[in-house]
Amino acid sequence: MPVSKKKPTTSTSEGSTRQSSSPTLPEQDEFRQHLRHLAVSAVQVLIEQVMREELEQCIGASWGEVTPERRGYRNGSYTRDLVTSTGRIEDLKVPRDREGVFHSQVFERYSRYEPEVAEALTQMFVSGTSTHKVGEVAATLMGVGPSASSVSRLNQTLTEQYETWRKRPLLAHYRILYLDGIHFSVRHGTQTDSTIILTALGVDLEGNKEVLALRACAEEDKDGWSCLLQDIRTRGATQIDLIVTDGHEGLLAAVSALFTATPRQRCVVHKQRNVLNAIPHRERKEVSTELAGIFKQEKKEDARYHAEFCVIGMLDRPGSVQLHKTRHGVFGRLQSQISEALSRSHPQPL
Repeated sequence: MPVSKKKPTTSTSEGSTRQSSSPTLPEQDEFRQHLRHLAVSAVQVLIEQVMREELEQCIGASWGEVTPERRGYRNGSYTRDLVTSTGRIEDLKVPRDREGVFHSQVFERYSRYEPEVAEALTQMFVSGTSTHKVGEVAATLMGVGPSASSVSRLNQTLTEQYETWRKRPLLAHYRILYLDGIHFSVRHGTQTDSTIILTALGVDLEGNKEVLALRACAEEDKDGWSCLLQDIRTRGATQIDLIVTDGHEGLLAAVSALFTATPRQRCVVHKQRNVLNAIPHRERKEVSTELAGIFKQEKKEDARYHAEFCVIGMLDRPGSVQLHKTRHGVFGRLQSQISEALSRSHPQPL
């Protein structure tokens, strides 16, 4: 599968505003966007295969086939780029015929139906390919229903691409590993089912981010997370500086079993939400500002000072017990040497 060029997650602009020093889990929509970008990386393979099928229909014969229905002959290919909403796809191989009568509809139709194609590829990426799903995408790009043999070839090509991605070797060392379960809707014919996609998003030592592994599950549990984390280790990622998660018990148990020595941080955003859920709506804006002052501190002493100051004024408010737990969570996190190191280097949220 073609892999897009990586870009650093941190800004190099001198005038950029300093972000929170604590890494936070991407929002669910951001995770979905990462999945979509990943799936769209298969567009080059899909488009080139569809154009070959178009040419076969145009000349009336497959490669090397001798048939009275043949109306022409192949004549190599040329390359061109395609600009999409997720970036430029370079050096697409466009087939030609000798007489010059073949004209592909793929580029025009892809530009028109890009959102639909991207969504279909994303669903195939997370839930697996099928001849039915591939046939729908091919018909969208070709403008006509493809033959059964064409659909079979396309399905095999995409399946091979996805399997190559899933089994690819990983780097040995990642700076941060974000783990989260994403609620994803998968369409099966006329029905739409909700499934959980366990997702591992890694940040390497240069700040580049990539989806390391996916796993579709009926529910989020320890077994599912254990399988995903074991897969990551098997493919080479054995040294993780920091793991960022929410508070799901199954996820925490799997992390403790497979990455025992790796520091884990509870996502600050999730932690803040838990506190705010116990606070009356009329006071959430004020409390949110005070909590942000705790989590943004770079030193344990400063975090302690802000936490104590915040708690003193809130002891009589609903949610004070949860706030005390949050305070101790901050201290435990900041005591970790790796968390202090990350604070000094200011990793930005993805």
